[in-house]
Amino acid sequence: MNDHPIQVRGARTHNLKNLSVDVPKDGIVVFTGPSGAGKSSLLFDTIHTEAQRQLVETFSTFARRRLPKLTRPPVDEIRNLAVSIVVDQKPMGRTLRSTVGTATEIADYLRMLYSRFGSPFVGPSFYFSFNNPEGMCLECSGLGKRIRIDPGTFYDPARSLREGTLLHPDYKVGGYFWREMLSIGLFDPDLPLGRWTAGDLERFLYTEPLPVEVRHGAGTTKKNFEGVIRRLERYYADKAEDEAEEGEKDVYQSFLRYGRCPACGGRRVNPRALSVKVGDLDIAQVCALELTTFDGFLAGLSIPGSESLVSKMRSLAGRLIGMGAGYLSLDRAVSTLSGGESQRVKLARRLDCDLAGLLYVLDEPCSGLHPADARRVLAALRSLSGAGNSVLVVEHDPALIEGADWAIEIGPAAGRGGGELLYAGPADGLSDTDGPTGRILRERAARRAFRAAAVPTGAGAAAPRVRKPWSRSYPVRSARANNLKGVDVDIPLGILVGICGPAGSGKSTLIHEVFAPAHPEAVVVAQGAIGRTSRGTVASYVGAFDLMRKEFAKATGADPGLFSFNSKGACPKCGGAGFLAVEMNFLDDVRMTCDECGGARYRAEVLDIRYGDRNVADALAMTAEEAEGFFRTAELRRRLAVLREVGLDYLPLGQSLSSLSGGESQRLKLASELHKTGGVYILDEPTSGLHPTDVARLVGVLERLASGGNTVVVIEHDLDALAACSWLIELGPAGGAAGGRVIARGTPEDLAADPDSVTGPFLREVLG
Repeated sequence: MNDHPIQVRGARTHNLKNLSVDVPKDGIVVFTGPSGAGKSSLLFDTIHTEAQRQLVETFSTFARRRLPKLTRPPVDEIRNLAVSIVVDQKPMGRTLRSTVGTATEIADYLRMLYSRFGSPFVGPSFYFSFNNPEGMCLECSGLGKRIRIDPGTFYDPARSLREGTLLHPDYKVGGYFWREMLSIGLFDPDLPLGRWTAGDLERFLYTEPLPVEVRHGAGTTKKNFEGVIRRLERYYADKAEDEAEEGEKDVYQSFLRYGRCPACGGRRVNPRALSVKVGDLDIAQVCALELTTFDGFLAGLSIPGSESLVSKMRSLAGRLIGMGAGYLSLDRAVSTLSGGESQRVKLARRLDCDLAGLLYVLDEPCSGLHPADARRVLAALRSLSGAGNSVLVVEHDPALIEGADWAIEIGPAAGRGGGELLYAGPADGLSDTDGPTGRILRERAARRAFRAAAVPTGAGAAAPRVRKPWSRSYPVRSARANNLKGVDVDIPLGILVGICGPAGSGKSTLIHEVFAPAHPEAVVVAQGAIGRTSRGTVASYVGAFDLMRKEFAKATGADPGLFSFNSKGACPKCGGAGFLAVEMNFLDDVRMTCDECGGARYRAEVLDIRYGDRNVADALAMTAEEAEGFFRTAELRRRLAVLREVGLDYLPLGQSLSSLSGGESQRLKLASELHKTGGVYILDEPTSGLHPTDVARLVGVLERLASGGNTVVVIEHDLDALAACSWLIELGPAGGAAGGRVIARGTPEDLAADPDSVTGPFLREVLG
């Protein structure tokens, strides 16, 4: 480890309590501790933020004058920083044009291979790009699919233009486009569309841009009129479904229809590009191969002069394969990748970087990974540090913690109960401490020692867990969705069921595409963000914010609207956001605290209104635990109590939904659904981002749900969560084409003893 560590002195970001610590460089340093204890506050919001700020300070005066002054985090001093690069789980792109191939740059080398060594020769490499007019299919503009609006859902034939026949929000009565439709004079504004001629309707919906004169009070303006459906199809053409703003996705789903492009058959490129072959395959066929198959394809090529290109592609693909992502294909859209898959793609790119002395900051790289894949990620991180870089990781996975060089634990609890330095030292010394992680590591080591000693049952062995029996099940027969290979399996009902197996093995397909549609009453708690803007808060999501505003209004006699930062009470400068966003282009966007409201979001006069000893901003800064003791409304207290049940009582009620981790988002979804009586709960990796102590708390909630007669199905990798299930179904034995089979089923003990189980060897470590 480096003799010049990063020296942090007096860090006070968020819940950090004047924390001071030395962070070694040139190795793997893991930051651990309970969820919400302050790990991210120290690593991302203090160390990385200050590294970014100091980097900008090295720019010329000319450049700095054109950039905002970055705010220094609340810390007394940080020394010996390096250039910091974040490799996080955020989506890499939202458009349909970004793929695994483009993101890893394998596609660039592949196009060069086809342009130089393909037969017949048709032109340079951009002739094979679906993002270039020379290479793309012109019918679908290189998307591989046609996006169409269904006229039957788009307009009401019984209404006229003036009455608002167009159902898309862009054309609502009184809006800009509605007024434009009335003013162009091409169509009768008072005739219901159902009585228009076929020619007029076709022109109104699909005509290409047509010069018209728009009438207004001051005269006329020349513009181009484009058919309303044609315009919207063009507008949406480059957007993925998840690119919609908050609340806009439902609009997409109600009007848009996606289908394979009839011209290219989904292959994206034009016939000229498809005519070129390398090894009897065109470029679209190669891009559709899984990375493991793609690597085999490259290994089989024997083309003089292509060796350097082939070697580069195999190196890039091999890194993803080595991290358990070999089931991905080059044409897989990055917008469809999970957070863990996105992070592994980013990591693969970083491993190809020849720069040294960098500071890599990673956020739970083992999240959502099978234990076998998690160990491959550790090997990748070791490669990064071995190249002379420092790797700083927020992580809960015991295997990665034990494999690190240095460990820093923040705790002892979440929220205001955390923010203290519990341990900083060699990773192998963490198990000797009394902190939450130390206890977990000792228990893990004890189980390993117990198993190694082969102590017979009854001679000191722990009593086996009592598994809840089941008699009813949902039969799945000959399931063939995606990579499922005629799966036959019975999914038990009325108990806690775990679905496990390597990433890409078919777990989500089995549950979300086969089981869930047969149970429309099911409460589905999926992964993914629950808010795209900072407007949604923890309190609003569980329905507590409206009740809080009503109680404030009743107690103070003020208008309830004043207590909303989205309405009358909003700060006029930031509009209730609490910050001003500054786009940095080549760096991460910067949010600067609003200097008028100080981040409180409200007008000054609203902040002067107090209920007891607090104003509404103070109330939103409270945790659920604090708020339960402050507010008096019974229904409000009940809604706050569910946050405590799922272990989120440390979150401030006003924390934005967009700032929550994947695990926090999912637990919040669970909290909002916890007391519904649907009978079937489906959860997708609910332990993601949780410390083992928090996993135990969540498992308790799931067990209580199952004990009430509910069916609880969890897609999971966490071993402690799987060990708590009454029944497990394992798919595998690998991801992609090598998966899609049920390789084991039974109790956790059954899988631990099953030689065909991939998860069994790891379960044995937990079961003891």
